[in-house]
Amino acid sequence: MFSIGVEVSLRDLARVRSVALLGAPLTIALTIGLAVGAGTLLDWPMLQSVVVGIVVSVGSTMVLMRLLMERGDLHSRHGRVLLGTSLVEDLAVVVLIVVMPRLGQAETGLLRLGGVFLLVTALLVPFTYAASKAIPMLLSYVARTRNQELFLLVTLTVALGTAALSHAAGLSLALGAFLAGVIISESDYAHETLARLLPIRDTFVALFFVTLGALVNPAAILAHGSLLAVIFGLAVGGKLVIRTAVARLFGYPIATALLVGVGLAQIGEFSFVLIQVARQAGHVGDEVYQATLAASLLSILANAALVRAAPGWLARLPVGRPPELAQTTAAAPPLSGHVVIAGFGRIGSAVVAALETFQTFYVAIELDPEVVRVLRARGVPCLYGDAAQARILEAAGVERAALVVIALPDIDAAVSAVRHTRALAPGTPILARAHHPAGQDQLLAAGATEVIQPEVEAASTLIRRALRHLALPRERVLAYLERFRSVMESTPAVRTGGALPEVQEATVHGGPLADRSLRDAQIRERFGVTVVAVTRADGEMLLHPPPDTMVHPGDRVMLFGLPEQIAAFTSELNPRRA
Repeated sequence: MFSIGVEVSLRDLARVRSVALLGAPLTIALTIGLAVGAGTLLDWPMLQSVVVGIVVSVGSTMVLMRLLMERGDLHSRHGRVLLGTSLVEDLAVVVLIVVMPRLGQAETGLLRLGGVFLLVTALLVPFTYAASKAIPMLLSYVARTRNQELFLLVTLTVALGTAALSHAAGLSLALGAFLAGVIISESDYAHETLARLLPIRDTFVALFFVTLGALVNPAAILAHGSLLAVIFGLAVGGKLVIRTAVARLFGYPIATALLVGVGLAQIGEFSFVLIQVARQAGHVGDEVYQATLAASLLSILANAALVRAAPGWLARLPVGRPPELAQTTAAAPPLSGHVVIAGFGRIGSAVVAALETFQTFYVAIELDPEVVRVLRARGVPCLYGDAAQARILEAAGVERAALVVIALPDIDAAVSAVRHTRALAPGTPILARAHHPAGQDQLLAAGATEVIQPEVEAASTLIRRALRHLALPRERVLAYLERFRSVMESTPAVRTGGALPEVQEATVHGGPLADRSLRDAQIRERFGVTVVAVTRADGEMLLHPPPDTMVHPGDRVMLFGLPEQIAAFTSELNPRRA
């Protein structure tokens, strides 16, 4: 529920407040009435019929959110109606839990319900106001530490602490967690919070269904198959018709109303709480409890299939695709054709300056909250978050981007960002940077289109400027630079002749390089050649080895230099052979 709250946009929910605030209680009442009618035909006790109607009337917000996010319909017209209605039903559960044990008692009436609503108002209104001021300040302070583990712990503490306070006040745990999520959703830290919580949320969803399956008694279900069929029919067929009719009553097109009816045609997690309370109060027996558990599983499975198939069915209606179905898409078009800049440091900001010069739209991703605040203040589109998280990249719209530039200084984060970007956008060009050749190989293996090494670029520029000042032949200078860059970036195992540098391999038998580091041997200083790779006797290869790399007899070294320089080096490397 906390993650659902983070996903929620209060502005989107405000657009459907009428159908949510009035339509949800109406559908609950109609569903209870339908269950009472079915119970009368089947000779159920009146109390059992009312309990079944209450239990069936509320759906699973968790399952609904999951389906909407999978289809990208969370911010569509029918998605907003579904979410708003489902959340109002979750709030109604607070009242229903209080009322359930007292069903059939004459003294349970408006006084008790009024007390519940008064408690909710007295506690939630001041808490929500105070939390909306304090929690963003707390997250801003934590974000400035740049410690992702601390950020995760603090957000979990906010979620669990708010839920505990809500429960201590006599309200629902889920309601408190949801409110904490809503508060964070209006801050700059919503995307990063979701990115950090997604693995934990998926784990809890799996545990939820495992626990539900463990509670089901197959023998009890088989003994009361007809009861299961009736509850399942009320949850899927009955609610589909009622909710479609209510959505139409509030003026929504038939296509939107049908999508709303299909989305809410299930029962979920709060129904388990309600049926458990009813059983403890003695209102229903174990057979109704078991049938409700089984019906919830079946309704969730059926609902998932219906939600995925319904848009296609509506598009194949005899009159063609209903025009109102096209209106169920999000009001704001998604980003497309833009550039995503991951990392707004010195390099990222320089790229952004160039994009602004050519009036190219972009979205920046940055982990420094102060940078995000300043960029937002001057109207620059910017997301707070770690670009190594797939959720952040998805929020930036990398799957529809014309180009992605990964300018993260940390190679592990850059590799993760490239890998997730390539998974989300297989055909999008990705530019990345690496300070070392090993990092370049990692980025290319992860899916980067091109990797820039700042050291190679700096060396190439210095060489070009130096040779230009010496008034050397331009053609030979360009040829040398091309050979230099090709060797430093890809180390091709080819040999070339002429007066330009070439690549050759030599085996170390003794001489000045054996059992010494490259730094101590001073190969470049003494001979003018560069060791671009070392191959161990066991086959292990080190590309562009660092200066402290030790070389042992039997190793093979790949050299870059002029032919006479390489000849001088190999002559001293193996004096006996010379």
